[in-house]
Amino acid sequence: MKKRSKRTYDDDDGRVIAPMNVEGMSWSLGGHASGAEPRKDKRDPSAPDQEEISLTAEEKRAVMGGVFAAALLIAGIFVLAGLLFVLFCVFFWLK
Repeated sequence: MKKRSKRTYDDDDGRVIAPMNVEGMSWSLGGHASGAEPRKDKRDPSAPDQEEISLTAEEKRAVMGGVFAAALLIAGIFVLAGLLFVLFCVFFWLK
């Protein structure tokens, strides 16, 4: 692959008119692009992982029941909102 040569402009004197470094953004914290060392995870890789949680069959059913109840609640809210919108359109808007 052909390597691109860097373009030079006659009117560019190297001054920064409007710096784009924003505090807290990844490029101003010293990531890979700035040449600094990459940030390390807070967890120590040599430390043992947290203990694994083992659930009984009854506990698994209870967790899955809670998940399905929450999903059905959200789906019911969307269905009810759609039904109310259709009723509004039929009886008020399109009348």
